[in-house]
Parts: sequence; C-alpha cells; structure tokens
Amino acid sequence: MLRTTLRMMAGTAGVLPLAALAATNPAAFRAPVPGVHPARVQLAGDVFVERFEPAPGGRTARVLERADALHPGDRLVFVVSWSGGDPAGFFVTNPVPRSIAFQPHSGLGGEEVSVDGGRNWGQLDTLFVHDGAGWRRAQVEDITHVRWRAAGANGQITYRGIVR
Repeated sequence: MLRTTLRMMAGTAGVLPLAALAATNPAAFRAPVPGVHPARVQLAGDVFVERFEPAPGGRTARVLERADALHPGDRLVFVVSWSGGDPAGFFVTNPVPRSIAFQPHSGLGGEEVSVDGGRNWGQLDTLFVHDGAGWRRAQVEDITHVRWRAAGANGQITYRGIVR
C-alpha cells in the first residue's frame, strides 16, 4: 500500500483544471468568464528520504535520496511543484497516507489539515474527531489531507513526514 501511494505521489504529473484544485473551498474558485478557459495547473511530486551523515570538520551533512525503499522511522521530504498556476491563487491539496505521520509546520507554514478525508479544513488544534468514546481534539495521527494556498504561475511546496 505504501509503495503504491509513493508511486502515485512521486514523479507523477497531471494536468488538472483549476476548479478541481479549488473544489474543497468553493470561495477560492472564481466563476469562469464566458469565452475564457479556466487556468490549467500542472503538478509534479517527488518523495525523498532525509538522512544525516558525519561530514568533514565535525559537521553533519543532510542527504536526500529518492524514496525507493522505506522503513519505519524514515524521515521523508515531499516536494510538490506546479506550473501554469493562477496568479490570484489556488489550493494544492495532498492526501496523507496512513503509513505516514505528517509533520505539521514542516513546510511553508500556513497549511490547513483535514481529519475527515477533506470534508472540513483548519489548523490541527481547531479540529475534532469522533471516536468510540465521543468527541476529542484531533491529533497528528488523525490527519488525512493537507493543503496550502498557492499563488503564482510557478512554485514549489515542501513538507515532511515520518514513516510509521
């Protein structure tokens, strides 16, 4: 399952209409003007394993390797790049596989998370989850999706996770 998810996330590129990216927040999508085609955004994603190794002079070197084989505890760096984006802004949304523990505030900051499959969004400390005992405050383990407000014709977002 993890390898399949990584294949879907790593090295894939797709062309999506702006409406599909903004579907989780209709207020972020402006209605199309007749005769004008909506912007198309091309997304590409990569996943790297982050390791730290001794370097000359007693320093530590940060090494990023393509995520071919993963083990529990591996630190991951996800990179999402876009081109053809709307300068007025749009949302970049990524699912968080159950086998990955998303690391909040590991990217640009300002990300919103969902703990219910993308139906509701907010900062983690404002979300609640219903379990067998009733409602409780959401925790990092509950995150199912993460999104950022992106702007510009081209850009990149990075964030981190740890293999469970």
